[in-house]
Amino acid sequence: MEMSDARSYVLPCGRDVETVWERLDPTNDNVADAHQLTCEYCTATRESLMALRAVTGELASQETGPSLGLTGRIMSAVRAEVRRHHMLPLPSTEPGGVRISEQVVAAVLRRAADSVDGVRARRCRIAVIEAGRAMEVSMSLAVAYGRFSVNAVDEVRERVRAAAAARVGMPLARLDLTVEDVYDA
Repeated sequence: MEMSDARSYVLPCGRDVETVWERLDPTNDNVADAHQLTCEYCTATRESLMALRAVTGELASQETGPSLGLTGRIMSAVRAEVRRHHMLPLPSTEPGGVRISEQVVAAVLRRAADSVDGVRARRCRIAVIEAGRAMEVSMSLAVAYGRFSVNAVDEVRERVRAAAAARVGMPLARLDLTVEDVYDA
């Protein structure tokens, strides 16, 4: 398959623009010949290329930076997106309802689980059911080797249920706890 030379744009006089471009600056090797200096097509092309080079030189020399407040606007948009991600409806009599970030609910429930000695909460998945009247939660735990008691999972279950009802305002319909890891205490 033959590749075409993308550089070659031939003027009506038979010269290509690339050759004219290379000979804009007279050096020992690349000096515009008599044809380029007298041909109307080459002369017009040289003038256009010189104007283009002057304008691009001006643009290249300008120091540009972001517009005022650009970074602040970008960060505001990023923060707003993080805050709005996966909103959960809460039981409410307010018109339009009340919504809370899934991340906030997960943090509250993980903190309740972390309050049990020898337990660290890890992943926490939340699903709202019964038209926003209850939650189903799946939480994974890591337990401390040597400090973990048999009753710790029951205590985690109790504290997470209490936090869901008291701090979030929505009871748990289901709570699945999985011990996934053991760590050195």
